Amino acid sequence: MRKTLRQFLPGENTRMILIATCIGLGAGLMTIVFRSLVDAVHALVFDGGASLLGIDRGGWHLLLLPLLPLAGMVLLIPLSLLFPGEVNGYGLPAFLRKVNLENGIIRARTIALKIIATALTIGTGNSAGVEGPIAQIGGAMGSQAGQFFRVSGNRLKVFIAAGAAGGIAGMFNAPIAGIFFAAEIVLLGTYEISSFAALVIASAMATVVTRGWYGEMSVFTIPQYSVVNYLVEIPLYCLMAIFIGLAAVLFIRVFYAVRDRYRAIALHPQLKPLTGALLIGGIGIFFPQVMGDGYEYMEDVLHGQGIAWVMLALVLLKIVATSITLGSGGAGGVFAPSLFIGAVLGGAFGSVTHRLMPDLTAGSGAYATVGIGAFLAAATHAPMTAIFLLFELTGNYQIIIPIMITSIIGTVVASKFCEDSIDTVDFSREGINIHEGRETVILKSLKVGAAVSDEVYYISEDANIKELLQIFSMGKGFYFPVIDTSGKMTGIVSLQDVKNILHREEKERIAYKVGGICNRNIIMLTPDDSLFAAMQLFDIKGIEEIPVVESLEERWVVGMLKRRDALDLYNREVLRRGINAKVGSQGLGGR
Repeated sequence: MRKTLRQFLPGENTRMILIATCIGLGAGLMTIVFRSLVDAVHALVFDGGASLLGIDRGGWHLLLLPLLPLAGMVLLIPLSLLFPGEVNGYGLPAFLRKVNLENGIIRARTIALKIIATALTIGTGNSAGVEGPIAQIGGAMGSQAGQFFRVSGNRLKVFIAAGAAGGIAGMFNAPIAGIFFAAEIVLLGTYEISSFAALVIASAMATVVTRGWYGEMSVFTIPQYSVVNYLVEIPLYCLMAIFIGLAAVLFIRVFYAVRDRYRAIALHPQLKPLTGALLIGGIGIFFPQVMGDGYEYMEDVLHGQGIAWVMLALVLLKIVATSITLGSGGAGGVFAPSLFIGAVLGGAFGSVTHRLMPDLTAGSGAYATVGIGAFLAAATHAPMTAIFLLFELTGNYQIIIPIMITSIIGTVVASKFCEDSIDTVDFSREGINIHEGRETVILKSLKVGAAVSDEVYYISEDANIKELLQIFSMGKGFYFPVIDTSGKMTGIVSLQDVKNILHREEKERIAYKVGGICNRNIIMLTPDDSLFAAMQLFDIKGIEEIPVVESLEERWVVGMLKRRDALDLYNREVLRRGINAKVGSQGLGGR
């Protein structure tokens, strides 16, 4: 069937555009399904449960509120038991790993799992966002489309990014923001014109589908934005951006500290989300705004209806609530919480400044609007996504200058204190720079000891040149470690070192000792060094062999690493990972 379909698809670029169109349409449809299920769970479990338990009547019934998020986590247990490792927690880092460091094979069941698990988490009042999961859902659709048409490598990566772009674009009715989300966050800023075209097509098609269903409405509405006095307000926005950058650092550190703490707790994995849900419910008794995605309260803040001290408290409480929900094992993302934190922080800042300078500043809603994009940029280190998201949500050109300034300053401040975004902390902890790409990561994961050849010929530094020439004539190599009387390496000798004295008479040549002509400035590796470090030395020094010693302190020679052996090991590892991924994807179909 695939071969038949391929015959009707013209040209490689045209084929990519057609596939991207299908991915975008599918992402748009899945966005509708996803949002509908979240709303249905919220209406059935949260609203229905609140009415059934009398929580909506207040009083002592409020003490029953924790039962609602608890119900969602109880319903999540069967899924997490059936598909361990695929349901719980913040899933975007694992998604980025598959796209950029592995082979891009994402199972079809990811679509259903993310939809159901996230709907149960957010719909019952736990603090998380739907945007990260919808990007993964779209990415899974892109991966499935790529696998169907048997594409791999960068082309498959582009299809996944196109699906993610479609998911974000459909969620916010913001196609340009969807494109930059995929380019900055999913593709890590590395893309070509051909891949950019796929992102544009998928993002546009997904937006067409969701606008056809929902109209022009996004997940929340933003009132008309205005700047009262640029000379006064732009410096205020710069000051606000500094606070936002610091708050983003706090969010990242608290998020991973809570998650690490939960991982260290000696408690059954299925019970951890239940404890998190009870804590969220406990916070919700006093501050119900932190529950769910928070979009309803965000609209109040954007319309200038927030109270300064409440909004300041919600900055910390939303950080803690989101960290608890996802750290304990709830499903969801951090995109919506980032928007919420930015809105309340900006709203609190704007409320104070407007009270101090009522005639020179806009209302708190304007600062809340800019805060949305600035905090998102600072937390994700993706300023272009934030800038275009705000521009598309407001449709107001006046917001461009404030959001550009605050997004850049906020990102710079956050990067100064925390080099990683909220999505890349785990990679740095593993010593992986995700921006380096899959090839570098594979090389860094392999050790020199796995490629070293123990068939090594070395020579004593007291040997004469005649003995050295005999070894060269045996064709055993071009580089030989030189050892002292204790057996430790003191240098390395090559045929080049001998050429300078070959024209001399034999008596004179014999008088030379190997220790007198060898190179004492030794380049060495140990078995625990990475293949990446070895390849860098090969390229920088322009050599083909490097001696491997037991340690830099104890220079006992264990072998020689040859460039061709290092490349052979790398190629075998790439092949092994490809076979494992293929077996895994076929196993999925049979499950």
